[in-house]
Amino acid sequence: MENDVELIKGCREGSDAARKKLYTLYSERMLAICYRYTGNLDDAYDVLHDGFIKIFTHFTFRGECSLSSWITRVMVNQAIDYLRRKQHVMQLIVCEEQLPDVIDDEAEIAESGSQLSEAVLMEFVADLPDGCRTVFNLFVFEEKSHKEIAELLHIKEHSSTSQLHRAKYLLAHKIKEYNKKHGKEGRNK
Repeated sequence: MENDVELIKGCREGSDAARKKLYTLYSERMLAICYRYTGNLDDAYDVLHDGFIKIFTHFTFRGECSLSSWITRVMVNQAIDYLRRKQHVMQLIVCEEQLPDVIDDEAEIAESGSQLSEAVLMEFVADLPDGCRTVFNLFVFEEKSHKEIAELLHIKEHSSTSQLHRAKYLLAHKIKEYNKKHGKEGRNK
């Protein structure tokens, strides 16, 4: 905690050494968060860069939460702003096919999905359509309600719930396909 106090003080005073240390401590984890929202590594780096510029030029940390939580919130907001500017969130997919209300074998899929590596799961999340990915991230990782998501993204609450359902459906499909493919390969070896 004492190191955080010195780091915070240095960042508030504009110390380049403190800024460099903050970046070194948090950039890798924040890049993963940015990638989770953008689904593209180049875009994730853009968001990360813009997020740290915002942090360094307006260091508004007040100590109401941990430094890590505050930096994460700044990066998530930066990612959402980035997606809004690129109009990805506003172009939520229109699903012409009717999705089932219940995902087949949801518990089984969740169990098998929990056994996949984090890298594979994050790749599946990154491959989701923009609207689904954004809602999924906000609901699952940021623990936002559909009402909060709707307000944040300027969409209807129903759009948030349908995007989450679609994201779960697509992820379940990807996990099933991955397990089929790798289950067969595993038996052949």
